[in-house]
Amino acid sequence: MLRVADLDHREFDVVIVGGGPSGSACAYWLAQAGWSVCLIEKKTYPREKTCGDGLTPRSVHQIAAMGLEAEVAAHGHRYDGLRAFGFGASLELHWPEHPVFPSHGYTITRFNLDGLVAARAESLGASVLVGAEATQLLELSPAHEHELPGARAVAVRDTKSGDVAEVRARFIVVADGQNSRLGRALGVERVRDWPMGMALRGYYSSERHDEPWIESHLDIRSPEGEVVPGYGWIFPLGDGRVNVGVGLLSTGGKWKGVNTTKLQEYFVAQVAESWGLSEATRLSEPTGGRLPMGLARGPRVGANTLVIGDAAGTINPFNGEGIAYGYESGRLAAGVLGEALAHDDAGRLALYDVRLEEAYGEYYKVARAFVRVISEPAILAACVGVGMRIEPLMRELLAVMANLMRNDRSGPAEVGYRALARLVDVVPESLLDTLLGADH
Repeated sequence: MLRVADLDHREFDVVIVGGGPSGSACAYWLAQAGWSVCLIEKKTYPREKTCGDGLTPRSVHQIAAMGLEAEVAAHGHRYDGLRAFGFGASLELHWPEHPVFPSHGYTITRFNLDGLVAARAESLGASVLVGAEATQLLELSPAHEHELPGARAVAVRDTKSGDVAEVRARFIVVADGQNSRLGRALGVERVRDWPMGMALRGYYSSERHDEPWIESHLDIRSPEGEVVPGYGWIFPLGDGRVNVGVGLLSTGGKWKGVNTTKLQEYFVAQVAESWGLSEATRLSEPTGGRLPMGLARGPRVGANTLVIGDAAGTINPFNGEGIAYGYESGRLAAGVLGEALAHDDAGRLALYDVRLEEAYGEYYKVARAFVRVISEPAILAACVGVGMRIEPLMRELLAVMANLMRNDRSGPAEVGYRALARLVDVVPESLLDTLLGADH
């Protein structure tokens, strides 16, 4: 096993801090291309990570590209689509057919998933250092306008022995998650009036653990029957357990006072009978965290630094999905780093922001506007109440919200999305906030 002392003053082409989806994927693609890369992870695999544990077709596409689908299938549970509930109606929606993405997903705990990708990167030559905390970036260079500072080394401390080392690199990638201590130290900030997600989840045993659907509930009720802000999910894990959680989308601090623990209690009570949930079947205390969304964090590029995954706010505001965008942003970053290394030109790091904007810019702009609209309870109730009774509409909406639209056709989902995009271009976000009465 690699030790902190083994890496003192060693120099790599790239050092990546954080071994979650974005960091591990970035390490995999760099190692596959032959670059020397060191991946630093504070915990030791396997390790717990708060997550919904669901892989959509976008995630499965990335997993397959890294040659890991068979292992994910062995450790996880395959499912076919989404069962949605809302305002007295329910629908079962298969994932749409797509020329690139598969029409199935998997549920798998992050306890089982993250180590698979890191091990795959290690098998290709990446140095994977676990149980090591990156305490600070060293030899910082001045930051320019709209740009992060650069750094030449990472100070690392073994979490058990306390041994320290200085790991050096031509380029440094910050992939340390939604709290991103190193990102904040570099000057990464969140656009505070853009949507922020909050989520809480726990594990329960259930006889329905191997169902072929993940389940989404678009309205949660208090014991008095009143609709409360938020949504709920139940993801069967196929191993006797289900992942049960709640999410909340905050726009401009609108739901700042909502108690997610109480929201989880309401939701569990709401679905307890149908899923067999009780104190006796609860396997863990609920844990949660914040979800920075829609590229709300920046700057993301420095003189020789990049910020990726949750640390860059890449989560999809439409559905709270983060794993796919972690894999994708890690892969995008690896491509840009490869170009910078091959041409010995750090200036090429600017391509990372360009490619993120090409991949997600318009889509996330539409998503942010959508979240603002549905954050109004009356609008949400009207839209869901009508939409849930029109199955073709909901199928197309699923394609939009899961970012599974097609480039080879102009079906209803694609046409509807383009109409939304044009509307968002005409109605700026600031005006939308005013029309909706947002309280910033």
